[in-house]
Amino acid sequence: MDLVKLIKLFGDKGCRKIYAKTLSPNDNSKNQVYLGGSFDILNIFPFTDIQADDSGDWERSRFKAKLDFFWLKDTGELCNAPAAQLILYPKYPEVRLSGFLKGCSFPPSELMTQRLDGRILFMSVGKGGNLLAYVIDSDDNIAKELAAIDWGESHGVFKVIPVEREFSKFDSQDKLIEELKRIHELGWIDSKRLDGLGNVLPCKSSNCGGYTLEAELGVTPNGYSEPDYRGWEIKQFAVRQFEKYNTSIVTLMTPEPTGGFYKQNGVEWFIRKYGYPDKMGRPDRLNFGGIHKFGLKHKLTNLRLQLPGFDLDSGKIRNTSGSISLIDENENEAANWSFTSLLEHWRRKHAHASYIPSRMRQKPGRQYWYGNNILFGSGTSFELFLQQMSRGLIYYDPGIKMENVSTKPKIKRRSQFRIKTENIKNLYFNTEIINIMKLIP
Repeated sequence: MDLVKLIKLFGDKGCRKIYAKTLSPNDNSKNQVYLGGSFDILNIFPFTDIQADDSGDWERSRFKAKLDFFWLKDTGELCNAPAAQLILYPKYPEVRLSGFLKGCSFPPSELMTQRLDGRILFMSVGKGGNLLAYVIDSDDNIAKELAAIDWGESHGVFKVIPVEREFSKFDSQDKLIEELKRIHELGWIDSKRLDGLGNVLPCKSSNCGGYTLEAELGVTPNGYSEPDYRGWEIKQFAVRQFEKYNTSIVTLMTPEPTGGFYKQNGVEWFIRKYGYPDKMGRPDRLNFGGIHKFGLKHKLTNLRLQLPGFDLDSGKIRNTSGSISLIDENENEAANWSFTSLLEHWRRKHAHASYIPSRMRQKPGRQYWYGNNILFGSGTSFELFLQQMSRGLIYYDPGIKMENVSTKPKIKRRSQFRIKTENIKNLYFNTEIINIMKLIP
């Protein structure tokens, strides 16, 4: 085995990048393997499920994220380690790899149970989303080859080895920029959307700006919380002028509550309990809406947005069983979104995100034109999201309604968390605004 063969071995499994970490003596099966000092490692290593493991003590509070983890043999065979998981410690914060030998028929025990310095662990994501791993000793020929090459790119404690340049994040961004330039040059585009089969349909509602852009990019709607285009989340927002968009509003995500009265009793009884009559006088209708900011009671719903489990002073998750919660006047929980559910959603959707301004006109019919100055954000952590919420910069702004209240109720659900465009930069470790017309001739 040499480095070229190893890269090919990963490439044959559909891997795009390989992450290489030099292990310390403490990186072993007993002490777990240290992967990083922030939760942004979740942006590159996918997990299948995440649970809170909370003993009520911040010293021990942690998240456990299950992995589809496989050790890779020289022959290309894969051995599943079904107990493998990521352990996330909010206090520090840090992420460790655990359970990576248990249940595997041919684990590299001789290297991963010992306190050996200089071993190198290679990890990569396969085509099906599996996490693949390979480990070598410090005196292996591959270790010497690796030391002689400056790969340039790194991610925390990992060196990043490209398998195929065309699959890199940078090339996917280039392709997105090409497409956004093409769309910008089209000028006004008739409002439209794609159905699940990719058929183009007219779109007449007020939120067709996103659907029209997705249709131009060939993004069909689905029920999965995955990025929209080649690993990039696509966020469109409305502006009056392309040059002035710092005070526009962007919807970051629209998750349904996972707990509280809303979950336990259903949305109909939630609206009946916490909703209010339509302010435009439309009969037999109840609404639940309005901007809910952290710590403030909303004048119509009488609910306060709270962050139990989040430490405001340190900006860290203190209790892994915590949540974003709506609390009523009797201190009852009207609705909540658990940290575990939102952490996974945020990681999947916002590792790489793009924000595109758009203008809309209604004559001769509803049409959209998409701007040339695009905000790109990469590298994030759910704690950044909570920090902005605790400052009132991210807020809950639902659009929930129930019509025909007294007969056959018709309900629309719309829970959304929103932010002004000027504050988006606070959600990512790296942001840049790119004028796509100046990059590509």
